[in-house]
Amino acid sequence: MSSRIAPLILSLLVTGASASDELFFADLPVVASVSRLPQRLADAPASVTVIDREMIRASGVRSLNDIFRLVPGFQTFAHSDTAARVNYHGITDDNDFSPRVQVLIDGRSLHSPLFRNGMNWALVPVALEDIERIEVVRGSNSVSYGTNAFLGVVNIITIDPSLVQGSSLSASSGSQGVRDYTLRTGGRIGDNGSYRLTYQETKDEGLDDDYDWRDSYRNRRLDLRVNYAASISDSLELHLGRVDGEFTRGRLDTVTPPVVDTRNPFRALDESSLWIQTRWLRTLEDGADFSLRYTFSEDRGDDSYTHPSRPPGYNEVNESGDWGRRHEIEAMHNFSPIDKVRLVWGASWRHDAVSSKTMLHDRGTETRQVWRAFANSEWKPSSWVTANLGASSEYDTLAGNHLSPRASLAFHFNTENTVRVGYAQAWRTSSIFAYRANYLSGPAANQVIRIGNPQLPAERLDSWELAYLGDWRDWRMSLDVRHFRERVSDRLMIVRTGASPIPDSEQSIQDITMRGYEVQFKWQPLEMTRVLLNHYSIRIDSRFSENGQRILETPGSNIGASPDRYVRLADESAPRRSSSVLLMQKLPLGFDLSLARYWVGGMRWTRNTSVDKYARTDARLAHTFKLGGKRGEIAYTVQSLDGAHVEQRKAGSQPNQRTVDRRHWVSLSVDF
Repeated sequence: MSSRIAPLILSLLVTGASASDELFFADLPVVASVSRLPQRLADAPASVTVIDREMIRASGVRSLNDIFRLVPGFQTFAHSDTAARVNYHGITDDNDFSPRVQVLIDGRSLHSPLFRNGMNWALVPVALEDIERIEVVRGSNSVSYGTNAFLGVVNIITIDPSLVQGSSLSASSGSQGVRDYTLRTGGRIGDNGSYRLTYQETKDEGLDDDYDWRDSYRNRRLDLRVNYAASISDSLELHLGRVDGEFTRGRLDTVTPPVVDTRNPFRALDESSLWIQTRWLRTLEDGADFSLRYTFSEDRGDDSYTHPSRPPGYNEVNESGDWGRRHEIEAMHNFSPIDKVRLVWGASWRHDAVSSKTMLHDRGTETRQVWRAFANSEWKPSSWVTANLGASSEYDTLAGNHLSPRASLAFHFNTENTVRVGYAQAWRTSSIFAYRANYLSGPAANQVIRIGNPQLPAERLDSWELAYLGDWRDWRMSLDVRHFRERVSDRLMIVRTGASPIPDSEQSIQDITMRGYEVQFKWQPLEMTRVLLNHYSIRIDSRFSENGQRILETPGSNIGASPDRYVRLADESAPRRSSSVLLMQKLPLGFDLSLARYWVGGMRWTRNTSVDKYARTDARLAHTFKLGGKRGEIAYTVQSLDGAHVEQRKAGSQPNQRTVDRRHWVSLSVDF
C-alpha cells in the first residue's frame, strides 16, 4: 500500500492547481510597524513575523489569539471562563489582559483603561476575513508606540475597502456548539470613495466544565471602514464599530454535592467596546507625507452580583466594571531631510478615564493624560550597512516622564545575508487602578481589599539582540534567527505587603533576565506548497528586587508566606521550548489542504497552577467552487486532532480544569 501512496502524493504535488499570482517568496515584505517608516525586513531595526491572509485561512483559527501559535516566542491559550491571553516571552501575572505587548488595528491601540491598560482578547473588533496581514514585531518597540509596546507589537492591518466589491456570506457549524455567521459588503461611494461593512456573530459552548466552573462564549461585532480621496494629495479614512460579548463567570463552592459559591456565583459577564477613528493623510513632495489621527473608544463591563456577607453600600460587587474611555490625537511626519537619510517624527496626546464603583469606591472618575514625542531615523551610507536610531519621551500624569532610546546596525554582506545588532530601552507604566484603586468590603479600616500605590515605579526593560536574516530567493527560502537578552527591572505584581488587614496593592517585586533564541524558516519547495517552521528556546531567571526583598522579610506578606511560588511564576512563565509547523498544500480540482502542528513545553500562567507540555494538531481541507458565476468555498476544519490536552490551567492533584478537546466544524462561504 505504501508503494502506491508515495507516487500518488508526488503526483498531487506536481499536478496540483497553480499557485496564486503573488509568490510566497517573490521578495522580502516591506513592513512599517517597527520604525513607522516603510522598510524592507533586512533594513528594519527589529525582527518581524508577517502573517498574511492565506496563512490565517490555512491555520484554521476561529479566534485571533490562536494565530500567534505560529509566531516564535508567543504563548496563548483557548478562552474559557477566562479571556484568552497572548504573551511574549512569558512574564505572566494576575492581569488577564496582556499589558506588555501593544496591539493595534490600523493604527488604533486596543489597550483600554478599563482592562488594566491591556488588551481584552474576548473583544477583538475585527473579523478574520477582514485582515489583510498582521505584522508582529518581536522585540521592544516603545520608541514607536509607547509604554504598552514594552516587549513587542502586534499590528493588524485590515483590507482596503476599495478591494471589497459586492457582498459575501459565510456560516460555520460544528461540535461544542460552534455557530458562526459573517455578512460582509463593500462598494464605491461616488467616484473617490469606497466602504467596507462587516457584521459577524461567533458562538460556542466553550470548554468542558468538568470541575467547579462553567463556560460559554458569544461575540458580536459590527465594523465599518470608509476611505475617501479628497484630492490627488489628500485622503481621509473613517473607521468605526462596536463589539460585544457575553461569557460566564462563577464557581461551585463544593463539588459533591455541587453548591454554588455565593461569594462568586454563576453570572453573565457582559462586555462591549465601541470606537471611532478618523485619519487625514497628505502626500507631500519627494515621497514625504503627513498624517493626523483622532481616536475615541469606550469599553464597558458588567458581571455584578450581591455579596452575601458585605453590608449595604459595599455588597454590590462588579470587579469587571464599569467603563473606560480613551481619546487620542497623533500627528506624524515622514520625510527625507538629507540624502540617504529618512526620518519620521511625531507627537501624541492621550486622555484616559475610568469609573468603577467597586474598584474605585467613592473616587468617581479617575483620569490620566499622556503626552509623547518620538522620532525614528534610517541612514544608509552604503549598500552594505543600514543604521537605525530612535527615541521617544513620554510624560504621564500618574507615572512621570520616561525616555526610551533604540539603536541598531544591519550589515548586508550581500543581497541574501544580513546580520543585525541592536539595543533598546523601554518602560511600562501600570494601569489607573494600580495607582488609584480603592476596593472595600465595608466601611471599617480593616475592610480595604485593594488600594492604589501612587509611588509605583515603571517597569524597565534593557534589551540586546543579535539577529540574522537570510533571503535565498533562488531556493524560495528565508531564515530569520534572533538571539536576545532582555532584563526587566522592577517587575510589577499585586501583593500584600504585610499581615492582614494590610490591603493588596501593586508593587515592584522582581528583576527578571530572559535569554534565548528564535528561529523562523519559510520555504516554498514547489509552486503549490508552502512551509513555515518556527522554534524558540528561552531561559528565565529572577531575583527579588530591593523592594521585593523588603516585602519578603515583612511578617505576614504573601510573598513571605510562599516566595517559591513567585520565583516559579517568573522562571516558568514561558515554555523552555516551543515549536510549530504549518504546511499549506494546493491540490487538484480546487482543493486546499493545510496542517498545523504545535509543540509547547510546560509553563505557569498563575502562581497556583501549572500546565504540562502538550502537542496539538489542526487541519483544514477546503474546496473552492463556482455556482452561477459566483465564487464559493466549503471547508472542514478540525482543531486538537490529537485529542484532549490542557493549555491554561491544571491545579495540583485536582482534575484538569481547562481541558481543550477535539473541535471540528464545516464552513460555507459564498460571494454574491
